[in-house]
Amino acid sequence: MTDIQGLLGDEAKDLLTYTAHGIPKEDLVVPGHDFVDRIVAATDRSPRVLRNLQALFDHGRLGGTGHLSILPVDQGIEHSAASAFAANPRYLDPQNIVALAIEGGCNAVASTLGVLGAVSRRYAHKIPFIVKLNHNELLTYPNRYDQIMFGNVEQCFDLGAAGVGATVYFGSEQSGRQLQEASEAFARAHRLGMFTVLWCYLRNSAFKKDGVDYSVSADLTGQANHLGVTIEADIVKQKQPENNGGYPALGFGRTDQLLYDRLTTDHPIDLTRWQVANCYMGRVGLINSGGASAGKGDLAQAVRTAVINKRAGGTGLITGRKAFQRPTSEGIELLHAVQDVYLDDGITLA
Repeated sequence: MTDIQGLLGDEAKDLLTYTAHGIPKEDLVVPGHDFVDRIVAATDRSPRVLRNLQALFDHGRLGGTGHLSILPVDQGIEHSAASAFAANPRYLDPQNIVALAIEGGCNAVASTLGVLGAVSRRYAHKIPFIVKLNHNELLTYPNRYDQIMFGNVEQCFDLGAAGVGATVYFGSEQSGRQLQEASEAFARAHRLGMFTVLWCYLRNSAFKKDGVDYSVSADLTGQANHLGVTIEADIVKQKQPENNGGYPALGFGRTDQLLYDRLTTDHPIDLTRWQVANCYMGRVGLINSGGASAGKGDLAQAVRTAVINKRAGGTGLITGRKAFQRPTSEGIELLHAVQDVYLDDGITLA
């Protein structure tokens, strides 16, 4: 097993023993081996969606725990192929992407229609596929920041996908259209028996003020999550919060001072718990993103993110660049280290 305490360093005691304030753990719907039966089976999801969700939760090293470790690789479009794969060009081959997810013990692989379609007959029955339907391409000049559809739900169904994913840039001028497109795609996916994953990201230059990036504030990301579950996302992907107070700092929208005085603190576990709370108190699983690869410190940072997510009541991690922008053996080691956090019974809900 991974030396989790050693990787956490000076933060180990605080992150592993902290008791959450504001929203008690007893109020949460927590992950577990019976999550689909206990929670999802009571919803309007069809038996086919339940089957695909159960297959997701049963796959990989975390199978049967109620937690998820997903490998996402859509950066070839979102960041350009050179930016994503120059560090490790073997992942320009879709087969190597899926193989990394399998060898890394992941519950699923999430990628583009083209990547998963290129190897679907070889791998769709070996690991759950999540097809990311929309993307932000950066070849248009000058660059635009907009999520546009690259495929349709029927294509995902035909290649054997278990689920579909989409991104909404909440706060952007295009967010209304993106939200409608994602909602329509999710409804169609559910009718065909696939589960849904929403990347609930905030994107607006006005969210940065006085040197602070409030697009990763707990209050704004929490509201993005709440909008995401409203269109029946089965899983929400969100960046882990780094601050709070986006609403009062930016002077827009509506909030309540109780959020800052009673329901949250500055502690990362409390901030992430507010994200979980906005996912219907955990009835929809929150997976936090692993973030960009920074090199040497990636392993420790990924483990830290996983500990915070698990103790806050989250469902897991979706780790991409930290895994595939390094030698394969190191990528597998990192994925296993993240999974070890969720396999460690000593790391409990805060």
